[in-house]
Amino acid sequence: MTIDKLTIFMKICVFCSSSNAVDDAYFETAETLGNILAQNRHTLIYGGANVGLMEHLAKAVNKGKAKVIGFIPQKIHDKTLASDIPDELFITQTMDQRKREMRDMADAFIALPGGFGTLEEILEVITLKQLDYHQKPIVFINTNNFYEHLILQFEKSYTEMFANPGYRKLYKIVNTPEEAIEYFSSYQLEEMEHKWYNVPQKTGKV
Repeated sequence: MTIDKLTIFMKICVFCSSSNAVDDAYFETAETLGNILAQNRHTLIYGGANVGLMEHLAKAVNKGKAKVIGFIPQKIHDKTLASDIPDELFITQTMDQRKREMRDMADAFIALPGGFGTLEEILEVITLKQLDYHQKPIVFINTNNFYEHLILQFEKSYTEMFANPGYRKLYKIVNTPEEAIEYFSSYQLEEMEHKWYNVPQKTGKV
């Protein structure tokens, strides 16, 4: 799979924080990403909430006259947390439905810094790519080295053989939104080794 940046306008799914309390640097990165998405006429797919980096990102894309599509579960919508920015807002019955519909619509995925929800969403996308349910590009934008310890945990999984080292190819770590979009523009799927290691079974007393 190769994405031609000269001809294709992508639907890019962004997972990110719903917190309004985080450092300004994270809001600045979200705004920069939104500006770049709009400049390149990409569509934003995101969680549809009116708080945190999500709202800031959507405002930047909307201001740049690009399309914004939000997905929000009924339970969160009912707490008056739905944004009025999206051109289209889909209300789902469950969180699982929300995630599934976002994944299905997207051409690519970005994780900005975020909490448990962001981690759960991006790790699920990586796992599904590992298992060959999709072949879409995945990027972490590592603002302020936010994902340092997660990356170290990934490396521990590789060195201790819980995960195949070839799975470093499943995702890309970058420092800026510009690098993320450049990666998407030249993305080529790399062949993955089989998930399971060919190792002898352990033996012992029953």
